[in-house]
Amino acid sequence: MSDPLKLDRFLTYRLHRVARLSDRETGAGYLAECGLSVSEARCLAAIGSFEPLSLNDLARSANQDKGHASRSAQSLVEQGLAGKTASASDGRGVVLQLTRKGRAVHAKTMRLIARRNDETFAVLSAAERKTLGEMLDRVGVALQDR
Repeated sequence: MSDPLKLDRFLTYRLHRVARLSDRETGAGYLAECGLSVSEARCLAAIGSFEPLSLNDLARSANQDKGHASRSAQSLVEQGLAGKTASASDGRGVVLQLTRKGRAVHAKTMRLIARRNDETFAVLSAAERKTLGEMLDRVGVALQDR
């Protein structure tokens, strides 16, 4: 009988392992195909999907801490992929939006994300992917509500 307290049997450990393995492969793709780090690509994807975004909203949407999101956003601005303007509602805050160049890279990034998602979950049937997605959504909502 296996030990239920073995580290590699905890779901959180296994989720983190899958995420790290996926990040390693995806990171190489982001760099080769889009010229972006994983953090920059996640921020670009979030800005393009949910713009306009404040820095706090970007961090939340990209699943990053505010420091990482801030550095990535600044890099995207310096590369001409995103623009930032002063927030109308917060005098100290900024709002981020994609530039025309950023929209082109965003489209490429989203195609890469879709392709990597398909490759990663190809071992599951369509029904299993749907069920897994629903379960992850439920866990995410429960954690967010705490």
